[in-house]
Amino acid sequence: MTSTAPETQRGQDAGAALGEQPTSWQRRLRRFGHVPRPETPLRDRLDPPYTRPGRQVWSVLAIPPHVADRLVRWSGWGGPLLVTLVAGLLRFWKLDRPHAVIFDETYYAKDAWALVNQGYEGSWPKDVDKLILKDPSSVPIPTDPGYVVHPPVGKWIIGFGEQLFGFTPFGWRFMVAVLGTVSVLLLCRIGRRLFRSTFLGCLAGLLLAVDGLHFVMSRTALLDLIVMFFVLAAFGCLVVDRDRARRRLADALPVDAEGVLRPDARIAETLRLGWRPWRLAAGVMLGLAFATKWNGLYVLAAFGLMTVLWDVGARRTAGAVKPYMAVLRRDLVLAFVSTVPVAIVTYVVSWTGWIVTDKGYYRNWAATEGKNSSWNWLPDWLRSLWHYENQVYDFHVGLTSGHTYESNPWSWLVLGRPVSYFYEEEAGCKESTTGKCASEVLAIGTPLLWWLACFALAYVVWRWLFRRDWRAGAIACGVAAGWVPWFFYQERTIFLFYAVVFVPFLCLAVTMLLGAIVGPAAGQGARAELGLTSGDPTGERRRTLGAIAAGVLVLLIVWNFIYFWPLYTGTSIPEDLWRDRMWLDTWV
Repeated sequence: MTSTAPETQRGQDAGAALGEQPTSWQRRLRRFGHVPRPETPLRDRLDPPYTRPGRQVWSVLAIPPHVADRLVRWSGWGGPLLVTLVAGLLRFWKLDRPHAVIFDETYYAKDAWALVNQGYEGSWPKDVDKLILKDPSSVPIPTDPGYVVHPPVGKWIIGFGEQLFGFTPFGWRFMVAVLGTVSVLLLCRIGRRLFRSTFLGCLAGLLLAVDGLHFVMSRTALLDLIVMFFVLAAFGCLVVDRDRARRRLADALPVDAEGVLRPDARIAETLRLGWRPWRLAAGVMLGLAFATKWNGLYVLAAFGLMTVLWDVGARRTAGAVKPYMAVLRRDLVLAFVSTVPVAIVTYVVSWTGWIVTDKGYYRNWAATEGKNSSWNWLPDWLRSLWHYENQVYDFHVGLTSGHTYESNPWSWLVLGRPVSYFYEEEAGCKESTTGKCASEVLAIGTPLLWWLACFALAYVVWRWLFRRDWRAGAIACGVAAGWVPWFFYQERTIFLFYAVVFVPFLCLAVTMLLGAIVGPAAGQGARAELGLTSGDPTGERRRTLGAIAAGVLVLLIVWNFIYFWPLYTGTSIPEDLWRDRMWLDTWV
């Protein structure tokens, strides 16, 4: 949208009337890089357009304009699907290898098999893993209830794969690989919507596809990748809800005689945004995350606060004089109902198998040990479930026994102590000077990606604090929701692979940094890919150098993933080469 000089002046006057001129503290912060909000048309601020590739790209490739337009339309889904195809091929390649029960698969694979067959987890005998690998049909499902410390949704999902492909390594890893692959597609689409750029969205998905921790967790029957999937899906639902709510506000605002959208305090403060199904869907996704592992509860709290602040920002942009009061009156109750109660109901429903079978662990506690409780007016199954949850909480809080691969959350971003899921030595290896070959599955992120993410997070926080970029705030919220809660339990036995929950947000942070390195295209205006102002004084030379630098970084990350491929897949390599990949002493 363009405007004449008088229209521009009127827009500036309207902005001044709404208090959009830099405040004194903003003027003081300019020395640290703070810049005032770009003078962007109001509709574009509420509902930013997607960027389109410049015509010069298509002319270099000798593609006619009408074909280029069609490719641009298709790229919104075609690009993400292509990246997802690559991710899927990587994750399903020899998914049944190693043919072993690796790390905590010994719990979840067996619990899932019992759950889908009898509705509750059983108490498996010790040393049964080898027999399962040899002949799973000969292993009976135990009918005695087993004491488990995680909710059932993740195990139901793992069990669905076992129902399809049997009680085998491929069977119990299948659904986790599916969710790992689909999460790449989700991140491509979320990144596209977040940055208003198909290219940057696909770049974020590509980074996730070649992250080692996400890759290993996608090929292992553990619960944390499943939590990550639901958290990412919830975040995507909230981003869609944000766009739709702001579009409704923009459509309701008045247009002046020149056709320019104008802010209106009355509309901004009183308009009801109506039915918001995407926020409801986010509540379901967060409930499923919570019903997989309890750390999903922290994400629920963080995302709930984030979406309310998004509503405040939307109403302020639309002209509300008291945006917090407007949100309190119009949005807060519905926002709470759409997320917290929905998540709690989803969590309780996930225990249906335990409730209806009447044979699960602690299932009859209310009728036996708890029969003299003052809460007897509640259903027995609900009191039994509450008692079970209390016991599980005590277990988690008291889990302080040492473990070889435990790590402090302070060390996670630099990959201080990865977790070895599987390790096997083979003697008589002629290619090795030691005469041995090593096979390992190491749960570790792609080092160059994670180390770059440390700088990217600093950039994201800076951009959020000093440029008030909501996208940077959303990325920081996703990382904090998955990472910060573990600092309150540092005495617990915790592991690096818990960090997979916020890996997609690390990829978004790196994408934002790479986009800033490249810079906006000339003529894109204030709504260029990352919200940077156009008219860069260094021109195309600066953008070309930025594109080269960003491209080199991406290629190095891809190379780093390929280099560590044997450690991600359990591929047998000479012990010399295995030691070459132990870059830090703490990785051994």
